[in-house]
Amino acid sequence: MNAKSTLKMALDCLMVVLLPLLMAYSLIGEELHEWLGASVFLLFLGHHALNRRWYRSLAKGKWTARRLFRTFVNAALLLCMLGLMVSGVILSRYVFDFLPIKGGRGFTRTLHMLSSYWGFCLMSLHLGMHWNMVMGTVKKLTKSKWQVFAPLRQLFLIIMIGYGLYAVIHQKILTYLFLRSHFVFFNFGEDILIFLFDYTAIMGLVAAAGYYADKHFPRSTA
Repeated sequence: MNAKSTLKMALDCLMVVLLPLLMAYSLIGEELHEWLGASVFLLFLGHHALNRRWYRSLAKGKWTARRLFRTFVNAALLLCMLGLMVSGVILSRYVFDFLPIKGGRGFTRTLHMLSSYWGFCLMSLHLGMHWNMVMGTVKKLTKSKWQVFAPLRQLFLIIMIGYGLYAVIHQKILTYLFLRSHFVFFNFGEDILIFLFDYTAIMGLVAAAGYYADKHFPRSTA
């Protein structure tokens, strides 16, 4: 694996690790949340810089259903990240507190909440769409005979999807995605490890949905 591929994998792994932590806003503290948010946005920019050929390829090739699906997810994720960055800068009390920005905080908080939850789901979906690439890299690095572990992987997937569905309900994800509440209600007595486990399972659930949705399309796309 060349240096560019290694850097891509490192950036992507960091984003995956930091994503559940970002969702634990009140459990990790506002200042740390802001620094992590700024870090993830920089990682996101780095990811796009390393994959800039994708933008150049948009005007080329055939627009099949699979390509439309992938492009829609990527474009929606980009909008969410921009919404997060803009709203995060306006709401900032630490990292960007030096900027003379006042007013509009009611709408900005709603934008930040929507961008956070949709961005979390879309990034998980994006991860699932590229899961074959991730596993291909892992296989090259570990040189493991993954077929030996196929039954265990299937069992793990079933457990993860089941727990992920429970976590979606427990953490009220749909409430925030569809703006049935304008405020996020945290259980301050909840153990942060359980919270992170819940969100990791949700990420796995959505990634699995992205993987199987993407796999459903014909493979003849560019």
